[in-house]
Amino acid sequence: MQDHDHIAVGMSGGVDSSVAAYLLKQQGFDVVGIFMKNWEETDDEGVCTATADYADVRSVCETIGIPYYTVNFAKEYRDRVFSYFLDEYRKGRTPNPDVLCNCEIKFKAFLDFALSTGAGLLATGHYCRLNEDKLLLRGADAGKDQSYFLAGLRHDQLIRVVFPIGDLLKKEVRAIARECGLSNAEKKDSTGVCFIGERNFKQFLMQFLPAQPGDMVDEHGRIVGRHDGLMYYTLGQRRGLGIGGRSDGTGESWFVIGKDLKRNLLIVQQGEHDELYSTSLDAHTVNWIAGTPPADTFNCTAKFRYRQPDQNVNVTVDSAGAHVAFAQPQRAVTPGQWVVFYQGELCLGGGPIDVVTPKKAIRL
Repeated sequence: MQDHDHIAVGMSGGVDSSVAAYLLKQQGFDVVGIFMKNWEETDDEGVCTATADYADVRSVCETIGIPYYTVNFAKEYRDRVFSYFLDEYRKGRTPNPDVLCNCEIKFKAFLDFALSTGAGLLATGHYCRLNEDKLLLRGADAGKDQSYFLAGLRHDQLIRVVFPIGDLLKKEVRAIARECGLSNAEKKDSTGVCFIGERNFKQFLMQFLPAQPGDMVDEHGRIVGRHDGLMYYTLGQRRGLGIGGRSDGTGESWFVIGKDLKRNLLIVQQGEHDELYSTSLDAHTVNWIAGTPPADTFNCTAKFRYRQPDQNVNVTVDSAGAHVAFAQPQRAVTPGQWVVFYQGELCLGGGPIDVVTPKKAIRL
């Protein structure tokens, strides 16, 4: 039997989930902290970052006065998230494993585990809110809003979740942590994909996928350099191409505008031109948080990557997916990333980007 006064808090060792646990305890809930270990590996210095994070969880829980323990989902993470991550890179796409981790691990395997302990709800330190219908809203802190990463969740998951810091600004969260003497009050935010952390991305990927170097060509098919492997580059990328000083160019920066997987070619162009922009996209599978889309065709706003300002779009729903037409051409919309839809504060859902329609097609 589940008790809604008993709340399990997913704790990462960071300040956000720590303050979430503290606030719930202050509100009189029966709170237990659970540290989830998803990745078993040391960093480049031989330090297991999960060990340090668990030490922070232990310290915080002892300060707050709540029980805590750890659960290991490393196998589920490898099977459901990391294998997908590698498959997407093999296909020349740029996946967003953090979205999938929320769908498959934090709010599925971990949620099920938390409820199996007798907890009625799972709390996390995400900067998101829920409305009275338990649908997803942006966090009050626009600069920290994490609704983009939760767009793959369903209503039946969200009814079992609470976001205690969703109404707070990050500076307020840190102030609370300082006031109640939490040891991680000044701990810096983690960045990047959870299993890569601060490490060199290219070196990390090389451990799992063999590099296949090839030619780098411009939009006319002329060879302008060599690439280290298509998986290491993403659309719109400017840095790290190694072709900046060519004497036959215009002097403008070079950008990645496409990939030819069959011929193992990386396509680049000097300057930002129509080939880098797109007018629409297709997502073959879209998760609608409420269970159904607002209409068969509707206008709303969308993000094509995290932290992007909202863009006006027209959405046409087709079978399991959607066609998304942009009000203004968009730069470097990337297959594998997520398109996430909003109506005002409400996050409608989203799905992986599958096909992008360029403003000007590349014809080698």
